[in-house]
Amino acid sequence: MPYYEDIEVGEVHHFGRYEITREEIIEFASRYDPQAFHLDDDAAKEGPFGALAASGWMTAAVTMNMLVEGWIGHEGTSLGGAGVRELNWLRPVWPGDVLSVRAVVLEKRRSKARTGMGILDQKIETLDATGEPVMAMRTMGLVRTRDAAGRD
Repeated sequence: MPYYEDIEVGEVHHFGRYEITREEIIEFASRYDPQAFHLDDDAAKEGPFGALAASGWMTAAVTMNMLVEGWIGHEGTSLGGAGVRELNWLRPVWPGDVLSVRAVVLEKRRSKARTGMGILDQKIETLDATGEPVMAMRTMGLVRTRDAAGRD
């Protein structure tokens, strides 16, 4: 992630590629979201999706991984997050789905409480291979400023 001063409101970043596997869906669900429609093909047929589907929390975790690898990066400018305002699972994620991420910077401002830190309001969408969103969230990300005393 670049420094705060180098980020423009309205910029769009598209990155990542992650294929969801049946085994991973079951493994994640067995540890973190043990509902039958995430664990067992036969039970899932009778569930709300009609087939085995990934936990929304798994989709969120995969999205976070792609965010770190593709946008937040390892340059030391990301200072974590201040929260998620909205989180919506828009449609099921199936075994074999290939996901990617689109991040849009909606607003930015300098932190009043902590010099050297900016706050990014972002819309993050997780997309399937056709470009349709399967998950959307609005996040508040914290990013290092180059100039602690700077003004917008």
